[in-house]
Amino acid sequence: MSTFDDHPSTWTFLTHHARVLVEIARDPQVRLRDIAASIGITERTAQNIVRDLYEAGYLTRTRIGRRNHYSLNLEQHFRYPTEAGLPVRLLIDMFTQHDLSTAQASDAPPAS
Repeated sequence: MSTFDDHPSTWTFLTHHARVLVEIARDPQVRLRDIAASIGITERTAQNIVRDLYEAGYLTRTRIGRRNHYSLNLEQHFRYPTEAGLPVRLLIDMFTQHDLSTAQASDAPPAS
């Protein structure tokens, strides 16, 4: 007989779609293979998610040389009915501001 502690749950708060969107917000020229490696999905899955986000109007792609440059539509609203009135900017700001404050803290001189 097994208990809940035998197999810890692997669920997370953010979907892969949200994680891909955050990775693109952090680096608009990020490669799909880097997105995939960063969040633990296959490159093909990352490609499908980017296509979903593009088709839903959350991002645009511009080809620059051999790379894609992504632009996010941060005013696009969440899809789930309970959050549908809120722009995805809230999610992106939450995670990118955290990145900025962490980087600023590591660049700050030590306190005397």
